[in-house]
Amino acid sequence: DTEGPETAPLNFLPALTGDYFRFESEAVDRPFHVYVSFPQSYSADPSARYPAVYVLDGDALFPIIAPTHLFLTIDEDLPEAIIVGVAYGSFDPSTNKRGYDFTPPASDADTDQGGAPAFHSFLKEELIPQVERRYRADSSKRILFGQSAGGGMVLYSAFSDPDTFWGRIASNPTFDPGRKMFFSRPAAASKDDLGLVVTSGSNDKALLREAALEWFSAWDGADDLPWKLHTVTIEGGTHAAYSPSSYRTGILWLFGLDE
Repeated sequence: DTEGPETAPLNFLPALTGDYFRFESEAVDRPFHVYVSFPQSYSADPSARYPAVYVLDGDALFPIIAPTHLFLTIDEDLPEAIIVGVAYGSFDPSTNKRGYDFTPPASDADTDQGGAPAFHSFLKEELIPQVERRYRADSSKRILFGQSAGGGMVLYSAFSDPDTFWGRIASNPTFDPGRKMFFSRPAAASKDDLGLVVTSGSNDKALLREAALEWFSAWDGADDLPWKLHTVTIEGGTHAAYSPSSYRTGILWLFGLDE
């Protein structure tokens, strides 16, 4: 009999062992598929709590970032973490609304853009409380990772509500629509230990690379930011394929392991 099961549990992929749940969001009025990868030591110490990394575009990035984090714990002494992939369940635009969810409302936004406030409310008021009820996630060490439009969403979060995440990594972020927001003073924070990493591949798309360098120039060395800022050029990096490199660069810096 060559027929297998209709679905293959992720628990047969030990680097992705964890949990899954479907979440009906009231904030955005759509469902999300949430994949969770547990640290290797999760079951060994029931009292331990772990940083939680929220990965946007989890449809593609969750199965990449979760093993990347695992390998970094092995090779570079990175602390273990719970990895949370936020997925739509499809790349079809009728289901996958990243173009709307990850973009801020702005005068230059199209009618199918501008959903970032509602999506951020989903993260802050719905998903994070659910994750922290279900799992032993350390509420003081929340991290948000996003690539491209997801990186733009990371910036939106950093500028509009700095306190929600302890650390943020924006990989090759988009700056449009809403570029004005990203060049204006961010909201104040009540916490003093926040970090933001923004990476740009030297071989990223020309317009995104140009915008990133402009943004780097505007904010590098700026005073009174709500987060400590680290801007990085990934030499040879292209737009999407270097997401693990951006993650490695960002996560090691956030945990003080980049030297």
